[in-house]
Amino acid sequence: MSQHAEPSPGRPSHGGDASWAQRSGDRTSGWVTGGVVFAGVLLLLNGALAVLQGIAAISKDDVYARIGTYVYEMNLTGWGIIHVVLGALALVTGYGLLKDMAWARVAGIVFASLSLIAQFLFLPYAPVWSVIMMAIDVFVIWALASRQDDPSRGRA
Repeated sequence: MSQHAEPSPGRPSHGGDASWAQRSGDRTSGWVTGGVVFAGVLLLLNGALAVLQGIAAISKDDVYARIGTYVYEMNLTGWGIIHVVLGALALVTGYGLLKDMAWARVAGIVFASLSLIAQFLFLPYAPVWSVIMMAIDVFVIWALASRQDDPSRGRA
């Protein structure tokens, strides 16, 4: 055993490893990149919960209170179908985000925006839950819109 052990992979040596500096410089901002991964997880969960919310609305159960007159009134079966479709699309998009697929960022912004609108229109049926889902949608939109790709990433 010598006193000067080889540095472990992924850790810089005391003399300054040029490859370490190059690897850390390749990354975009850590909190935005982490935000995109977190947005992918939230979009997966948002999609799963929207599917469950839609199934509860379709099943003619008394999960949601009956409301009186409402400007954007639609029967619960209609809202259930909207939530199931948006939820399924959000599930697929969240999976695409976690796999770092290029189409998933734009699709994630679009589906999170549609989910935000649907939850706003669903406010009279489940006010607290809709506000929570709207906050999640806003974070997903922000995280996906604020990520800046490295311009040399797509080039060989």
